[in-house]
Amino acid sequence: MKILVPIKRVSDPDNANKVKITPDGKGVSTEGLSWDVNPFDIYAVETAIRLTENAPKKERLGEVVVMTVGPKETTIQLRRCLAMGAERAIQVESKDEELDSWVVARTIAKVYEEEKPDLVLLGKQEVDGESNQTGQILAHMLGLPQAAFVATMKTGPDADWIELTREVDGGISRSKVKLPAVITVDLRIIGAHAVQNGVTPDDHEYPSENVRYTPLPMINKAKKKPLDEKSMTDLGVDTETRVEYLGFTPPAERQAGIKVETVEELMDKLKNEARVL
Repeated sequence: MKILVPIKRVSDPDNANKVKITPDGKGVSTEGLSWDVNPFDIYAVETAIRLTENAPKKERLGEVVVMTVGPKETTIQLRRCLAMGAERAIQVESKDEELDSWVVARTIAKVYEEEKPDLVLLGKQEVDGESNQTGQILAHMLGLPQAAFVATMKTGPDADWIELTREVDGGISRSKVKLPAVITVDLRIIGAHAVQNGVTPDDHEYPSENVRYTPLPMINKAKKKPLDEKSMTDLGVDTETRVEYLGFTPPAERQAGIKVETVEELMDKLKNEARVL
């Protein structure tokens, strides 16, 4: 199985308190922020590796190709994915401010046409824009079956299908998707037994709710793995955006607390001012 995993560079969620709005109010300043792979995309990389390995024997059974669209510096995040176990990487250079879900989906579609993978795996959404659009737009562009918010996957050697479950408002939805397809994954996908490929024993227990550790030897090995650099022009991507950000405003500052003298006064304020009773 050959799997294409698009990833996105996002500011490290641990630095959320350092995010500032630009003076013109039309953007978010990234100055002084550190970067990491979007968490949901890392889950997709982990899922792709689990689908293409015999875990107990540490054998690779397929190919995982990671890609990203963004500035030159995004090669750092691609190298992390290569250290996890992906075989190849593709970096399509672009400026962050020139991207929206449509441009990214068009770019992935062009890479899909070149790579012809059996499956495209994405995180369900980014933790910065929270748009939850790219996977769905991509599936529409390619005319492929799709499934979003996937929590578990099961397939077999040389199978042209994937059985999956999705968490929905009413409970659990079970589906069978024919390959090639576009699938976006949720946090549950990295559960201990969430991914079964028919080769790794079903009772093999992955570290629950975690992705694989990348020790120094794997990081050094990743530096030698192929990383293909492309441009939008090389791929012939239509770079017209459909989304325009009109402005950003910070959340209201938290008001200072007050002291009350009696329980009766507290109850009155909870009822008539806070309206939580």
